[in-house]
Amino acid sequence: MASTTSVAETIWEQIRSTRSVSDDQLSILNFLFGKNFERATRIVDEGGVKRVSGIPSRRSLFLVVGESKRKEEYICFPQHLCTCYSFFYDIVNRGEQICCKHQIAAQLAEAVGAQQEVEVTDEQLALMLSKL
Repeated sequence: MASTTSVAETIWEQIRSTRSVSDDQLSILNFLFGKNFERATRIVDEGGVKRVSGIPSRRSLFLVVGESKRKEEYICFPQHLCTCYSFFYDIVNRGEQICCKHQIAAQLAEAVGAQQEVEVTDEQLALMLSKL
């Protein structure tokens, strides 16, 4: 599992440095994440990733839209946590994945600069987090 994570992190760093994704990188990420990567690219293509930053602290989190008809937004910390059901079921409970599609979408959007930027007060950010 650790080697998969380090390979993914290397790819994310490469993408961040160029702000673009090569076919080879797409192929590797697709291999690592499978169907979750395909779903994540759809979320990014549809503008479904927001980075919410608190002012003045500059602390941030991501809100990532789900694929259901409700278009629910999940609070996401790309390398650590997502509030979606899949994160707790597939990753925490069963250990079948290393991250969910929302985490991948947040990583991808941030790496290529495709996220929407939203600023809120630190108090508003804390209120969002208190609902976890």
